[in-house]
Formats: sequence, C-alpha cells, structure tokens
Amino acid sequence: MAGHSVTVDVDGRRLRLSNLDKVLYPDTGFRKGEVIDYYTRIAPVLLPHLADRPLSLHRWPDGVGGQSFWDKDASRHAPDWLRVVRLPSPGSSSGNEEVGYAVVDGLAALVWAANLAGLELHVPQWTVGPRDGRREPDLVVFDLDPGAPATVVECGRVAEAVREVLAEDGLDCVVKTSGSKGMQVYAPVQVRDAARTSEYARQVAEHLAAQRPGEVVAVMAKARRGGKVFVDWSQNNPAKTTVAPYSLRGRSQPTVSTPISWNEVADCRDPEDLVFGVDDVIERVSHDGDLFGALLGERYRLPARPRVARDRKR
Repeated sequence: MAGHSVTVDVDGRRLRLSNLDKVLYPDTGFRKGEVIDYYTRIAPVLLPHLADRPLSLHRWPDGVGGQSFWDKDASRHAPDWLRVVRLPSPGSSSGNEEVGYAVVDGLAALVWAANLAGLELHVPQWTVGPRDGRREPDLVVFDLDPGAPATVVECGRVAEAVREVLAEDGLDCVVKTSGSKGMQVYAPVQVRDAARTSEYARQVAEHLAAQRPGEVVAVMAKARRGGKVFVDWSQNNPAKTTVAPYSLRGRSQPTVSTPISWNEVADCRDPEDLVFGVDDVIERVSHDGDLFGALLGERYRLPARPRVARDRKR
C-alpha cells in the first residue's frame, strides 16, 4: 500500500496525497499519513508562527533511516496557488542568485509540505512584506546546544540564566525544546538594523560564558563544548533558520520541537522529562493553548547593549 494516493480538498485547494502508508519512522511505524494528520491537527497554533516566513524544508522521502535533503527552492515544483517569494540565495557570493521560497500561509500549504515528507519546518527570525520585501528581524533567539555529557537538563539552567539577562532589559521570553538534544529561547523584538539581534545575542552569550565558565561556552569549536552548553547566538544571522515550534524532527522517534513553560524548565531533572511526541503535543495544546503565543503580540525595543554587558564595563 506504500503507493496508495488520494486526492483531497483542503481549503478549496485540490491536493494529491501520495504514499500515505509509507513508514517514515521505522522504529515506531509512524507513517506519512500520520505525519500529515499531525500537521493538520496542530495547524491552528503552528500556522501563525510560519506566517510570512520563507520556508526551508528538510525532507526525508525514504524515512528517517534514509537520505534527507534540504529543499528551499519551491519554485521548481510548487502548485500555482502556493505563495512563493524570490529572495537572494544566502550562499550566493555574487548576490545575484535567487531562491523561490515557499511561504506557508494556510492549511493547504502546510499539507503540501507534509506530503513531500517535509518532516522539519525551518524558518528565519524575520518576515516578508506583502510585496515580498524582507523585513528587519522581529525575533531574537538563543539556541542552546549541550555538549555531552551535558543534556537538556543543563540547557534548562542556562535558559533560566538567559531569561534573567533578558528581563534586565525588559524583554519577556519563551522557551521550547529543540525536539532533539537542546532548547531554544525566543523574545519578540523591534530593531532597525538586521545585525542588531546577532550583536545583542552574542553579547549575552559571552556574558554568560564569562560568568559561568564551567557551564557555558559562546564559541562554536566542538573541542570547547564538552560537558557545557553552547549558547549559539549565530542563529540570528538573517541567512540562518531555526526549527519552527511544533515541527516534527527527523530523529529515530517522531519527537516535536515543543513550547514548554518556565515551570517545566525549572522542574526538569531528567532529559526524558522534556521529550514530547505528537500525541503529547496535541494534548498539551488542547489544555494550555499556544505557549509561544507571546511571540505573536507586543514587540520590545532591543537595547544597543545588554544591561549586564554595560554594567560589566563600569
């Protein structure tokens, strides 16, 4: 039945869904049809976080045990109704090359992406306007990556430290699991220069590395990261993306990058405390709503320098 396909109507768009019985997560038997079903059910809270953000799709057409690839240029195979924005390629040295990114602006576009075995949805910290012009970043992100034997438990302690630093600058923040090993902290911001979020995040990361040298590292070199949490500030580079909240991950299990509460961060004592599958996430949203909803509201002016960095200079 791996070749089974159906044609469905999604919000007035006709979509041909193929290979619905194909197993994409062999360890659990989780099938492509279940991937599409999950994204359909989570769409009400996921779609606002994808709105107006160019999509980088990480696809596993043969399942997580097979080869994966990044699919950023949707213009080659997008249906004519899908919004595609043409933007300069991040890897272009000349600056003349463009990529036609898909923008997931509704349920039909989300189902289209899931049908491509696009398990992971990655988006930048900025949006495009109605004429497809790139806006300045509206999010700042701190990607916390543990170096073994550190785990997401240690990421939680560092996330709390990031939260304290941001609170000094009047920034409220939210946190999610990466769905893999780490954790990510986000705050909604206003900036006039695309470089500002990277500069601010770097200063926060370097401050934490100086304050907690046994726990935190702010440089990418793997040799420096053993047993510590790498605060990756570079994810704010406008050319980079991070996995979207509520996205599946291409791991052995169908885990999800899951928004969590700060109480859950504080209470985490075992990595398994913060591992969530599709059923967990659907149930959490039904009870708690969108724990990332704060990113869709008021945006805070990002200061020129973190207060902790200014205080250290005195």
